[in-house]
Amino acid sequence: MPLNDSTTTAAAPTATTTTAAPTPTPTPQSPCRVLLVFGTRPEAVKMAPLVQVLSNDPAFDCRVAVTAQHREMLDQVLRLFAIKPHYDLDIMRPQQSLEDITVKILQGISGILAKEAPRVVLVHGDTSTAFAATLAAFYRQIDVGHVEAGLRTGKHYDPFPEEMNRRLVDAMATWHFAPTATNRENLLAENIKASGIFVTGNTVIEALRSAVNPQHVFHDAQLNAIVRSPGRMLLVTTHRRENIAAGRMPGLYRALRRILELFPDTRVVFAVHKNPAVRSIVEAELSGLERLHLIEPPDYADFINLEARAHLILTDSGGLQEEGPALGKPVLVLRETTERPEGVAAGVLRLVGTATENVVAAAAELLSDEAAYNRMARAINPYGDGLAAIRIRDALKYAYMNGERPADFSIVGEALTTVAH
Repeated sequence: MPLNDSTTTAAAPTATTTTAAPTPTPTPQSPCRVLLVFGTRPEAVKMAPLVQVLSNDPAFDCRVAVTAQHREMLDQVLRLFAIKPHYDLDIMRPQQSLEDITVKILQGISGILAKEAPRVVLVHGDTSTAFAATLAAFYRQIDVGHVEAGLRTGKHYDPFPEEMNRRLVDAMATWHFAPTATNRENLLAENIKASGIFVTGNTVIEALRSAVNPQHVFHDAQLNAIVRSPGRMLLVTTHRRENIAAGRMPGLYRALRRILELFPDTRVVFAVHKNPAVRSIVEAELSGLERLHLIEPPDYADFINLEARAHLILTDSGGLQEEGPALGKPVLVLRETTERPEGVAAGVLRLVGTATENVVAAAAELLSDEAAYNRMARAINPYGDGLAAIRIRDALKYAYMNGERPADFSIVGEALTTVAH
């Protein structure tokens, strides 16, 4: 439902195409109205720096609409970054299907677009929120800017439904904000015009820098006790639908059990996803193990600071593949594919798959070979330099205000500074 009843008139929307970026238009007389749409915690984290940058620039009239595809976890981030949405669709319901989510968002965002008439809609990543909001804007011939464009595994159903969500968003979007040069190449291979692609880095770096604090006090007393415990901490998350559907989770959890047996100086902190299917397998495989802490998913500030204190991260998450390297933490990716191959190429990620023996072997190498560990921990982070939101802002000024085209982010010839922790 709307939380703000603005009646400001924006410039008329322009047509969009699937492949070509329009010629930049003259500077409008009034601020450029931009609608940012997001609905999950990862989206909110990565859009928060952009909300802040655009809201502080008088050239833009920045509006925020949230779908609350993830209610509780989204609200944590909104509070942390002091974001007050103009609109909140509040769609989350128990056991809702992808069809339910898509229809609710499509209808809700369509009504907001009719009222606000933004010049451009910004969406993030590969969620159902991003896909449905893009479709709503496309139906109204309103430009879409895709933040974190061009990530690909090349497999329709892996990850599901994210791989097709991001492909479809890119097919409809006008502007593509690609975090890395690899993402740019993926877009060019799909006949997206180079004039509409900007290599920006990833806004996750800005979010991390604002949240990581060496003196952080965790909201949960259990976490304060855990981080003070002796031994090397391994941080674990798992939630991917394809890993659940393929029956891979038990093998992953048996690997954790084996690692604890092999390395008595280690302890595992496992943030257990709220999905009941994940929780039932975790309970069956890991209940009662010493040195294994099963915790509720912490809020963003607690979780980021938990990452900063970890020795090693094991995850099937996408976001942690960017956050870990920014914190100087080696990441073992518990998946068969990754849409972030530049991290693997840079040596900050290792794609280990889901077989028990492979996970154990990879973890054992990093836990017993200091040189191997340091090669990953000290490798150059390919995901950004903390200026992604500024580059996206400048790209929008180029598109709608005759500003200069921003230079692409590149790590060639420079080592990026890791977030202090």
